[in-house]
Amino acid sequence: MTEPSRRRLLELFKTRAVSFGRFRLASGRESTYYINSKKALFHSEAAALLGEAICNLTKDLAIQAAGGLEVGAIPMATAAVVRYHQEGRTLEGFFVRKQAKEHGSRERIEGVLPAGARVAVLDDVLTTGGSALHAVEAVEAAGATVAAVVCIVDRLQGAREMFTPRYEYRPLFTIRDFGIEPGA
Repeated sequence: MTEPSRRRLLELFKTRAVSFGRFRLASGRESTYYINSKKALFHSEAAALLGEAICNLTKDLAIQAAGGLEVGAIPMATAAVVRYHQEGRTLEGFFVRKQAKEHGSRERIEGVLPAGARVAVLDDVLTTGGSALHAVEAVEAAGATVAAVVCIVDRLQGAREMFTPRYEYRPLFTIRDFGIEPGA
């Protein structure tokens, strides 16, 4: 990804996704800011740039699939598979349900996740990493191997420490890229 493309993606996230106030995060922590990535992820330019960024962060890993926990990973996986296709490479996308649905196939993983595949687990914003860990556990239970955990924004509040002993950890941005200090 070129530096101008990376800066533009960051600017789109800053202007579209960041809010200030009082928020409770998925981790249960309180925060004075919130990143609602969906406000950026569903924008055409941001989606294209994100696909490029994910491809660049993962192309050296020889992955066969990319995905993560619903809802944030769905547009990320879609952007990644489109970009991989544009690069002439095949990539399966998938998402992990928080719980298996009670009808139809009753599967927890939707999309195609081949057993034995090398996988990039995707998440939009990570604080402690707990949500992404659910996706990692589901991927491994399905017989795939986690090659890396990739996120758009690392809030620098424990996710890296959770994953790096065992997995490659690759955030696109940290909260400091947004001019915000961790724990704010």
